[in-house]
Amino acid sequence: MAMQELTYRDALRQALIDSMRDNPDVIIMGEEVGRYGGAYAVTKDLIREFGPERVIDTPISEPAIIGAAVGAAMAGLRPVAELMYVDFIGMTMDQLGNQAAKIRYMFGGQIGVPMVLRTQGGTGRSAGAQHSQSLEAYVMHTPGLRLAMPATVSDAYHLLRMALTKPDPVVFIEHKALYTMKETVDLSAAPTPWGEAAVRRSGDDLVIITYSRQLHYALEAAASLSKEGIEATVIDLRTLNPLDFETIRPHVERIGRVMVVSEGAMTAGVAAELSARITEECFDFLNEPVLRVAGEDIPISVSPVLETGSVPGAGLIADTARRMLRSRIAA
Repeated sequence: MAMQELTYRDALRQALIDSMRDNPDVIIMGEEVGRYGGAYAVTKDLIREFGPERVIDTPISEPAIIGAAVGAAMAGLRPVAELMYVDFIGMTMDQLGNQAAKIRYMFGGQIGVPMVLRTQGGTGRSAGAQHSQSLEAYVMHTPGLRLAMPATVSDAYHLLRMALTKPDPVVFIEHKALYTMKETVDLSAAPTPWGEAAVRRSGDDLVIITYSRQLHYALEAAASLSKEGIEATVIDLRTLNPLDFETIRPHVERIGRVMVVSEGAMTAGVAAELSARITEECFDFLNEPVLRVAGEDIPISVSPVLETGSVPGAGLIADTARRMLRSRIAA
């Protein structure tokens, strides 16, 4: 059936199944992806259908996983390499950032690296400082790497399917707090095109630009603000490279008040890049400076209370919106 109620986890799993059935060159490799079924159960039972030659349990070595995936992709396969946590991406940056990202350029376009690196990040599981980071800025900063961060169950399916058709390496970051989220998904529907942002809510008072789990907090905040007469436009970026500025621009120019929300650290993060670009390209249309709402510049605590307080939530987003509109509210 095309219409199915799926969790975010199951949507990812179905995308892998459908892609592997359609293309025999798609393989999966990573720690415990086969017999165990993956750290977050996304690859559960795939080894039964596709066998150990296509669902490959690797040694516990992230550089080896990504290095092998790069070589396999250059040789004609389309590997999906899984890293249990995005926090481990630093160990792979020679293979990923210094090789995969640059091979098409260095070979004059003769060879690409059509691989997907699946990983997860973010807070919400009290996993501590070494397993709770949002490191998408590392990837966004590296030319040659594509970056997708789905916020919805539908995008978990469709973006992964599209990622597995791209000629260049795609880093696909899933938020650990979204795996159990449910949604009815039309698997046969034409998806929102790759690299195109989605306007999830429309309003005339404020633009909120975000992605991944923060989309849900932004929508919650927008619903709360609506009861007070404040209507926000909420834009879900979906992919950070490519970055769809053409969807952002007309809403910024129309409204003139912009908040950028990211779970990543404030300093030199995704929110900083977006704020700078909006300021540069839309300055004459802004009623006031672009505001960033982002994670604290601190390691993530294992304490649930401290963890929650270190990243944005619906309350902080709503309070920031009220501050941006304080003159109108006072009047």
